[in-house]
Amino acid sequence: MTSKVNYNVEEIRKDFPIFEQEIYGKPLTFLDSGASAQKPRAVLEAIQTCYAKEYANIHRGVYYLSQVGTQKYEDARGKIRNFINAKHDHEIIFVRGATEAINLVAQSWGRKFLKADDEVVLSRMEHHSNIVPWQILRDEKDIVLTVAPIDNKANFLFDEFEKQLSEKVKLVAITHISNSLGTITPLKKIIEAAHKVGAKVLVDGCQAVPHMRVDVQALDADFYVFSGHKVYGPTGVGVLYAKEELLNAMPPYQGGGDMIRSVTFEKTVYNDLPHKFEAGTPHIAGGIGFGAAIDYLENLGFDNIGVHEDQLLAYALERLQAVEGLNIISQADQMAGIISFTMDLAHPHDIGTILDQDGIAIRTGHHCAQPVMDFFDVPSTARMSLGLYNTTEDIDRLIEGLHKVNRIFS
Repeated sequence: MTSKVNYNVEEIRKDFPIFEQEIYGKPLTFLDSGASAQKPRAVLEAIQTCYAKEYANIHRGVYYLSQVGTQKYEDARGKIRNFINAKHDHEIIFVRGATEAINLVAQSWGRKFLKADDEVVLSRMEHHSNIVPWQILRDEKDIVLTVAPIDNKANFLFDEFEKQLSEKVKLVAITHISNSLGTITPLKKIIEAAHKVGAKVLVDGCQAVPHMRVDVQALDADFYVFSGHKVYGPTGVGVLYAKEELLNAMPPYQGGGDMIRSVTFEKTVYNDLPHKFEAGTPHIAGGIGFGAAIDYLENLGFDNIGVHEDQLLAYALERLQAVEGLNIISQADQMAGIISFTMDLAHPHDIGTILDQDGIAIRTGHHCAQPVMDFFDVPSTARMSLGLYNTTEDIDRLIEGLHKVNRIFS
């Protein structure tokens, strides 16, 4: 299946070595990119080159290897700035992942600027990583957490959210695309409404950046976070984008090397952005691999990726209707390539186990989104999530596997 003339998914799959193998003698059908995406050869080669030919610590050495590593690492920062259209390279803070980015904002900006009775608005769809850090801060600072609702089709209820806004609200922490449901939130409207009452907005963009063009300036997001491993890059590296004025006003999150200008036992003078928030030796190869992943995505083009994945999503939703006793949880008006479902005859873990025997990888469980499971009154769901390398044949294999589940349990 091709989305446009210049998007040949069969050729693209050749860029991913993992698809050269079989699982239990069956072709690998990978439908769990929402958890972590597979890596193209260009990313693997960039990491290999870093460790095999160019490795040295960065930002510290005057010698050749250190200079090469520093340049490539900082080039990756620039690529990410362009990728999300931030204004400055120094607004891109490298972290271990989106989870650390949210914790950084909570413990730095939140501890400094939030006080008792200030309100933070979350949505019902948030990943635990965008809930727990605010609960920790609530227990420390006596802030108030409120929850923006969704309906029974997993639509974000903007009008109800808007009613929750007041001058007491200092932050809205919201997902761009739900990891458990695939719902695309009306983010531009959410940010505009929050700013009208003086609130800042933090966006969990983990599920958005692999699938759509994100422009943080057009959105006017105050904070935007995402992880490298979901955009076909390495694990252990991610990004906090924040507006320059916010980062300048925030105290360091961690202390150590590289985040200082000078240290005495009496006083430390902190480094300039972005290094103020990047203590210690970073994940050098991870940052460089992240940059290679961005290059790969930019070369494919988001218009092409978007058309391909939208076609696959529509195909999957149609084919799933034919599976007896299958209940699609996520039926929002605006969805990305994530579908959560249950089956009348089988528990999600049993579904996942049976599919695995045919080489089909999906995610089962609560997807680090237990409040969503509580809302829909299910303990867990099965979730398929699409990547740029998936095909209609992958969907067909999934459907055959689900029919097999029904045959086994009937």
